[in-house]
Amino acid sequence: MDPAEAVPEDVARILAALTTPALWVLPTGAVVWAHPALTELRVVRRGAINSQEITRMVQRCISSDQPAGRDVTIRRPGRGRPGVRLRVRVAPMADSAALVLIEDITEAERLGNARRDFVANVSHELKTPIGALALLAEAAHSAQGEPEAVERFTARMLVETRRLTTLVNDLMDLSRLEGVEPLEPMGPVPVDEIVAQACDDARSLAQDKDIRFLRGGVAGLQVEGVPEQLATAVRNLIVNAINYSPPSTKVAVTTGASDGFVTISVTDQGIGIPTTELDRIFERFYRVDPARSRVTGGTGLGLSIVKHVSANHGGDCEVWSKVGEGSTFTIRLPGLKPARAARRGSTGGTDQSTPEEEQ
Repeated sequence: MDPAEAVPEDVARILAALTTPALWVLPTGAVVWAHPALTELRVVRRGAINSQEITRMVQRCISSDQPAGRDVTIRRPGRGRPGVRLRVRVAPMADSAALVLIEDITEAERLGNARRDFVANVSHELKTPIGALALLAEAAHSAQGEPEAVERFTARMLVETRRLTTLVNDLMDLSRLEGVEPLEPMGPVPVDEIVAQACDDARSLAQDKDIRFLRGGVAGLQVEGVPEQLATAVRNLIVNAINYSPPSTKVAVTTGASDGFVTISVTDQGIGIPTTELDRIFERFYRVDPARSRVTGGTGLGLSIVKHVSANHGGDCEVWSKVGEGSTFTIRLPGLKPARAARRGSTGGTDQSTPEEEQ
């Protein structure tokens, strides 16, 4: 039988107009009409349904003359690849045929899980400083008449308040970056100024750990962007490098240009990141070592903000790391042609590629 003849003309027009991929299945189980997307998903192979679970649903629907529906998972080719989640609805049709509507809900479920995790993480992260403030306030109230104790408790309250403020600000920044609102007006941004501002913002934190900054690379580079957002991204990388570095080490910030892109790299001599964790470090609230993050006071949102700032400016952020040796995070952004670019610290036309220590 010609498959085209097995589908009534009016049904064929409806199938072609459906926005949800569909199958038209005969009582024999033969698929006589299939949306191309279902072949790409490997739901259909060689004119038959490539899933025993969906096949059984179709058979039950035809035999009972009752519609059916459920979510199923089908495997993808290749070991270790996650399955595809499908929402399947089957309806009995005339002549014992069946109409099968199949919607790929893999991404929708992933986003749903991410939202639930985000809400749970936000609740947890807010609960910690708020709970600490409540306890400290009680302790300070109970310690009236003991000036030293009150001073100690109120000092700790200031620490927790700053932590809470930082978390809320990071949440607001991330919400704006992920939202549908257009970016602020972009313009030429000198990379040297962005790096200098980010280093200045993080200098007191570096001094507390006796960490020295090294600056180097190509000077005079420019990108098109929003200065405040770019400075925030670079500052987050520098603060992250400081937090995960031992005292009395160095953090290098270098700039470069290649293939039309400008790079800003931050290298530390810290603890490094295991290879198995590299794919997840840009996720919101993800921490390789939660216990250490509590000590450093990070919000778990810094690298996610860096990722979104880079993407919103047409670039990306890459990471290299080795446990025990340190990490290098590199922001890549489309570059603008500067009026003049030279190696930082060069004199008489001599390039100096080695980072210099800042005074």
